[in-house]
Amino acid sequence: MRRLRFSVPSLLATLVVWLGMLLFSSPAQAATEPYITQYLRVTEPVAVELDGQGQTRWFAPDDFVVGKHLFENNCKNCHLGGTTLPNPPVSLSLAALQGAVPHRDNINNLVDYLRQPMTYDGTEENYVCRQVPESWLPQAQAEKLAAFVLRAAQKAPGWGTSDF
Repeated sequence: MRRLRFSVPSLLATLVVWLGMLLFSSPAQAATEPYITQYLRVTEPVAVELDGQGQTRWFAPDDFVVGKHLFENNCKNCHLGGTTLPNPPVSLSLAALQGAVPHRDNINNLVDYLRQPMTYDGTEENYVCRQVPESWLPQAQAEKLAAFVLRAAQKAPGWGTSDF
C-alpha cells in the first residue's frame, strides 16, 4: 500500500487558493439568487429604460436581488407573480404597464406611480394601492424595486398572468 505524502507548503498553497476564490469571487455571483439568473436572465449589469425618451440606467444583479426582496416584503400580498389581486385586469404585465396613462414601463414613471398611485387611465388617485413616500422607501430603493418589476415583466414566464 502506497502512502500519500503531503507537504505543509503544498497544503498552505491549496488553502490560500481556496480562500482566495471564496473571498474574491464576484459579488454579483455571490449575491445573485436563482430567480434573478434563471427567470430574469440577469448575470451582469442590465440597462433598464429610465424614461419615455429612450434614456436607460444600468442595474447590477445585486440591484435586482434588492428589488426582488423589496417586492416580496412589500408588494407580493397584492401582486403575487405580477398579478393584481384586488383588480385582476390591471396586472404588472408589460402590456398592462405600457397601456397605463402615463405609461408605467420605465423607471421614472413606475416610481412616480409608487409615490402617487393613480387609476389606470391616470384621471384620479388610486386609493386601493398604498402611497409609498420617499421617507418610507428612499429613491434608490424605489428604483431597484421598479427595475425588478420591469425586468420581470419583460422576461419572467407567466409574470402578470394567471399562468404563474
